[in-house]
Amino acid sequence: MTARNSGPTVRRRRLGAELRRLRETAGIEVEQACEALRCSTSKISRLENGRIPVRTRDVADLLELYGVPDGEHRAALLALARESRRHGWWQAYQDVVPAWFEVYIGLEADASSISVYEPQLIHGLLQTADYARAVMRASLPEASDDEIARRVALRLDRQSRLRDENPPRLWVILDEAVLRRPVGGTSTMNRQLQQVAQAAELPNVTVQVLPFAVGAHAGLGSTFSVLSFADETDHDVVYIEKGAGSLYLERPSEIRRYRVRLDHLMASALSPADSLVLISDASEDFR
Repeated sequence: MTARNSGPTVRRRRLGAELRRLRETAGIEVEQACEALRCSTSKISRLENGRIPVRTRDVADLLELYGVPDGEHRAALLALARESRRHGWWQAYQDVVPAWFEVYIGLEADASSISVYEPQLIHGLLQTADYARAVMRASLPEASDDEIARRVALRLDRQSRLRDENPPRLWVILDEAVLRRPVGGTSTMNRQLQQVAQAAELPNVTVQVLPFAVGAHAGLGSTFSVLSFADETDHDVVYIEKGAGSLYLERPSEIRRYRVRLDHLMASALSPADSLVLISDASEDFR
């Protein structure tokens, strides 16, 4: 797959990873970097993990501390710092995007492959507007109608990537409970399940259903996504949403563990063809 032009979130990850490598190569402790920037250790950690934008001046100071001389490498890193501060398309929704979710949207926007296990709800990239509205109204009971409308619009904008010229590969495993829970009422569920079936006909989208009959399985007690990127220098990320926050796992051992879980879930789930039959049957039950 041809690499897409990366957005600010992925640029920050690349910059942070290189700054960490340079610091470690130079034998400099985090505390020394903190002194150079007059900041906390948590800021250096978030900077190296690509969680926050960084000022070009701070990058220049760190490169000076790490002994990186003037030249192409230094110039490239300073340019990357400038590019990483540019706004992504989702900034238009900053009034309804919490900081912890902004990172995920940026990663999703640049991912070449998104693999998901969802035990409770239709995944956001497959939701209809009515279904999304019902979910948000239930989870945000104090939100205004305008806020709900903005959040729904953001979700629909995220979905547009699935039909881009160079779309991501989306593989979604849904627990059968997702098909049976009448979110938004029967007519909303009927249309929602029809949309899932239609999306599954796209060449870049695969949907599997994990039936009740499987019993205990590798995904019990969790919802997670694994995002991969076209550029080999951008390592995979496991995203776990929990309450009013999120967890990002990036260590190779953690990625392997969740890849294995995905493999087991895919093997336990119905085939894509049989899954579509079950989705169609569930849709009929909501007529």
